[in-house]
Amino acid sequence: MEACSCIVRVLVVALCLLPLASEGRTRHYKFNVMEKNYTRLCSTKSIVTVNGKFPGPTLYAREGDNVLVKVVNHVDRNVTIHWHGVRQLLTAWHDGPAYITQCPIRPGGSFVYNFTITGQRGTLLWHAHILWLRATVHGAIVILPELGVPYPFPAPDEESILVLAEWWKSDTEAVINEALKSGQGPNVSDSHTINGYAGGPVAACPSSGKDGFTLVVEQGKTYLLRLVNAALNENLFFKVAGHRLTVVEVDATYVKPFATDTILITPGQTTNVLFSADQGRGGRYLVTASPFSDSPLVAVDNRTATATLQYANSASTASLTAAALPPQNSTTTASGFLDALRSLNSRAYPARVPAPVDRSLMFTVGLGTNLCASCVNGSRLVAGLNNVTFTMPTTALLQAHYFNVSGVFTDDFPGHPPVAFNYTGSGPNNTQTMNGTRLYRLPYNASVQLVLQDTGIIGTESHPVHLHGHNFFVVGRGTGNYDTTASPPKFNLVDPVERNTMAVPAGGWIAIRFIANNPGVWFLHCHFEVHTTWGLKMAFVVDDGDGPNESLPPPPKNLPSC
Repeated sequence: MEACSCIVRVLVVALCLLPLASEGRTRHYKFNVMEKNYTRLCSTKSIVTVNGKFPGPTLYAREGDNVLVKVVNHVDRNVTIHWHGVRQLLTAWHDGPAYITQCPIRPGGSFVYNFTITGQRGTLLWHAHILWLRATVHGAIVILPELGVPYPFPAPDEESILVLAEWWKSDTEAVINEALKSGQGPNVSDSHTINGYAGGPVAACPSSGKDGFTLVVEQGKTYLLRLVNAALNENLFFKVAGHRLTVVEVDATYVKPFATDTILITPGQTTNVLFSADQGRGGRYLVTASPFSDSPLVAVDNRTATATLQYANSASTASLTAAALPPQNSTTTASGFLDALRSLNSRAYPARVPAPVDRSLMFTVGLGTNLCASCVNGSRLVAGLNNVTFTMPTTALLQAHYFNVSGVFTDDFPGHPPVAFNYTGSGPNNTQTMNGTRLYRLPYNASVQLVLQDTGIIGTESHPVHLHGHNFFVVGRGTGNYDTTASPPKFNLVDPVERNTMAVPAGGWIAIRFIANNPGVWFLHCHFEVHTTWGLKMAFVVDDGDGPNESLPPPPKNLPSC
């Protein structure tokens, strides 16, 4: 059965979903975490969902709204929900990563997440933040501007949300558990998806050919697409055949508009684009999400997810117009897109780039191997930052920090690589890493510069890195090794793009800046779930400032216990 279009009319959103108000309102949601059978690629399996939906329900709010989400766990495994990209100012207890800011919600338990949308507008996402549950437990967050505040770009006639993800025929927990047992990489997904559909007009599975997502548009109208990459392990190119896309926002921050025919979007990132339904002859056009990987050693799902853009005056049997896909390893396409991203930096939305810098840090990002007698080759693939493979605690780090519990973590994470080497070369002969639950402590309101440098110890690879609780400015990016003398003069300190997730390029580096003005414990990790599982993660402790407006409040009474 063909999926109906998921267009959200702006007027309906404004008047029905978000009643008129002169100030922020309180929005109530209930997320029932439950299992449901889904059939994709001619195969049926039970998956964990929110409210029985895949992808899950969209959370709507306005800038300034207070949001309360009661999460009830009806499945036989632990769960948490992370509100990816929401700043969580003074609400670190509600950020969601398991054993970082909270203990999991146990089977049969519940927890009410309570946070306020402050200084943000655009598209974000929510997802499970424990094990590999976010493969199917995810959805979009739509933050509309405050009432009376227009978009800083031409208002669209209609909007639509497209959630990109992956689908495994097997249970994803079994996939990663088998990989950990063998010490090798996990099997790649069986398909990419668009709004939960692994089919589409060019699907290999016969029954899936009629099950793809269809977006119906009207001639002459302008549409806003809210794109979300909820995939576990895949950077994706996105295209709409026959139509140019104008990028206007990424990660809930406005950018200088620019036109392109190909979007690059990594796991954890969101992108808003405008397009005009300007094909005079109408018809049907192929929508694609295809993988991007410029690392020859990395296995990826090379299948392309497809959907259909169909003009309302065209028959569903009309011929389908396709467009050439970018090559899977097209670094040129990826770099061209990233180079075009610039903060809007207007009077209403200035780019407040931190300068000068109080803390200058450098973290190497990459893979390694540790000894494992039971593994296939006597070793296990691991990952780390500054050669530290993160060990997950059994007590939530934020609780340990707030109540000064000893023995849970240390705050001696190295601010620079322990040993300098040719980072993007073959690296040292010893590929082993150190293990530890090591955090880096920052004083309140410190301005931080962090260089993230890919390594070639096992092989160079892209790493989409996400920082919780903060946005950051991407002031620099390059290939090869970061040069402390030659690289900084090339930084963009005027209008760099502001994000919460940014990919470290394969065999390259990025430099980001942020203000540590949010007290708590904040996770930094690769948003490739396989790399996070292998230990490519750490956390910052941001100390309290002066007074209650700069200090972490006590935990909520219903916070789950470990």
